[in-house]
Amino acid sequence: MNILGLFFLAAALAMDAFAVAICIGVTIPKFRIKNAVIVGLYFGLFQAAMPLIGYFVGDVFAERITFYDHWVVFVLLTFLGGKMILGSFKKDEGLGRAMSLGFVAMVPLAFATSIDALAAGVSFAFSRINIMPVIILIGVVTFILSAIGVKIGGIVGIRFKSKAEFAGGVVLIILAVRALVEGLIS
Repeated sequence: MNILGLFFLAAALAMDAFAVAICIGVTIPKFRIKNAVIVGLYFGLFQAAMPLIGYFVGDVFAERITFYDHWVVFVLLTFLGGKMILGSFKKDEGLGRAMSLGFVAMVPLAFATSIDALAAGVSFAFSRINIMPVIILIGVVTFILSAIGVKIGGIVGIRFKSKAEFAGGVVLIILAVRALVEGLIS
């Protein structure tokens, strides 16, 4: 696979993280680079780690994980989306309730958005690709797109307040349903 193909693969793998990062940015009342870096690091590290795991563990582990992965993604994203939708109806605070960027909140999100990268890692093992440059590219692209997503979410959140939080929750639930449907069909 050439560098352009790898870049497009990295961007495609990062799209769920980008969408979730926008939703996180919506809940943060004031954009700070530190928050964008934290979100980017969590998502970038997980997006890089999962293909590496898939590459080394191979097909056996991937088959077991793919039996449940869509359910994990569905539950996590539906919970977060529902929480954002409910929060959008609180009149007094608007977007003043920033989502926690701590370990307990971010690890499940980073895991849920990177499960598809595990399967990509398995395919890398079969194609005998040099995995290190690939995972670095995937991690860097995800980091950049996630940080940009936090900024975009902040801009949308400032302009549209609770409507943006509601829309972000709906987007997360749509991503959750899509993951579930795709997982049940495949």
